[in-house]
Amino acid sequence: MRKILNTAHIYMIVGLISGLYYREITKAEDFTGDTQLAVVHTHVLALGMLFFLIVLALEKLFALTALPLFRWFFWTYNAGLVLTVGTMTLHGTLTVLGRSSGAATAGVAGLGHILLTVGLVLLFITLGKRIPATRTADVTTTAPAPVAASTDER
Repeated sequence: MRKILNTAHIYMIVGLISGLYYREITKAEDFTGDTQLAVVHTHVLALGMLFFLIVLALEKLFALTALPLFRWFFWTYNAGLVLTVGTMTLHGTLTVLGRSSGAATAGVAGLGHILLTVGLVLLFITLGKRIPATRTADVTTTAPAPVAASTDER
């Protein structure tokens, strides 16, 4: 659980620093246009900090780290997020500096998104293994408890 909390904490710090970076570089370059730097801050805070705080709560409820698949999710998702946010930062910085990014940047960003997707799939598989499925036979054969009649009429 501590590793998940530390991960969320690191993403919180990176998210705040990325917001500061966006503000300072656009101010220093007198840049007023659109850039991907404007959304790096929220991507890191939402997909990093908030996401891992939710995973922390899920770990507390379902002991996700007990399964080896959790480790695959953890590292795949983090690699995808680092690649995605890194290429967003690179592309945004180049935009502010008046340069264009090449096809390699788009390719690395695509790889980051693929890793994020694989990580999310692994998380849902892990959750599915830790949350017991309800049997429809148990639900349909169990009669509801009778409700006692109220003697208090108003």
